[in-house]
Amino acid sequence: MPRVDTQSVAYKGFAIMAFTVVILAGIKAASPIVVPFVLSAFIAVICNPVIGAMTRCKVPRSLAVLFLMVFIVMMGLWLAQIVGSSINEFSSQLPHYRDQLVEQFGWATEKLQHFNIIISKEQILAYFDPSIALSMTTNMLTGVGGVMANLFLIILTVVFMLFESQTMPKKLHFALDDPEMRLQQIDKFLNSVNQYMVIKTLVSLATGVIVGIGLTIIGVDYALLWAVIAFLFNYIPNIGSMIAAIPSVLLAFIQLGPGAAGATALLYLGTNMVMGNLIEPRYMGKGLGLSTLVVFLSLIFWGWLLGSVGMLLSVPLTMIVKIALESSKGGSWLAILLADDVDDVRPDDNDGEDMPKTV
Repeated sequence: MPRVDTQSVAYKGFAIMAFTVVILAGIKAASPIVVPFVLSAFIAVICNPVIGAMTRCKVPRSLAVLFLMVFIVMMGLWLAQIVGSSINEFSSQLPHYRDQLVEQFGWATEKLQHFNIIISKEQILAYFDPSIALSMTTNMLTGVGGVMANLFLIILTVVFMLFESQTMPKKLHFALDDPEMRLQQIDKFLNSVNQYMVIKTLVSLATGVIVGIGLTIIGVDYALLWAVIAFLFNYIPNIGSMIAAIPSVLLAFIQLGPGAAGATALLYLGTNMVMGNLIEPRYMGKGLGLSTLVVFLSLIFWGWLLGSVGMLLSVPLTMIVKIALESSKGGSWLAILLADDVDDVRPDDNDGEDMPKTV
């Protein structure tokens, strides 16, 4: 049995950790450039099936890309104008809403006193200030809007990516040392990310439409703003839907009372149960094989590294890292730890070694 040099293994481990820290620090420092590029890449992934469908209908690819980009720009400008005005108006009214929310909590503490539950309003606000949720959501939406300020750069990058989308998989195949061995794995990875982004976008869009219509019927102010927030935050796994519901429920409580707040909460709960537990699993299948803990930690990590866009794209970004680790002999053990189940990885018979393979 060969002797293992523990000192060289330790040096190698420290070197890998040092390289990782340097790379992450570089990405963090270059986030103003990296974030628009990452966002462009995933917009291109979402648009690519539409371009493919149009080309199959005998539409020239250049004309299909031009038509889709013009449509996206027009819809984006229209939506940005409406949502921007709503954010400005809501931000100006935020101090007033905070004062009303404090008064509502005073009413709640009086009701609790009838049940011999003595708690002061100041004590509640010392540990939990619900008005923070009103400003936190708008701040995050403003952060995404700040990234979209580079709209021309993002659209231009998306256009070039869509033109390169046909040849890029072939380039990746031949760029590797053994293209035949990696070809199936790369194709499966691209198809998985494409399927996830398209289905997640359609489900998020349906969620935003249902929430917007429901809030309009209930009578909550800024229904379009909350619909856009529900659409965007639905990309954030596990907790995104809950975060999106908090400000609109609080506003309904302030504006219309406890009954409307309860109806708003039921609207979000019912929509997310149907979309998240019935519609999305039916079309997405088992998913991308990431454990729930990894999904939550990736939300925190990518949010710290890339800001709001990193939180929205935390799952596909983590999946890219997982696929890269699966392709590496030294990182295969970490890919297994990221997987949802041990059954999600198995040895690859074509390689002759223990390469994890996504099922």
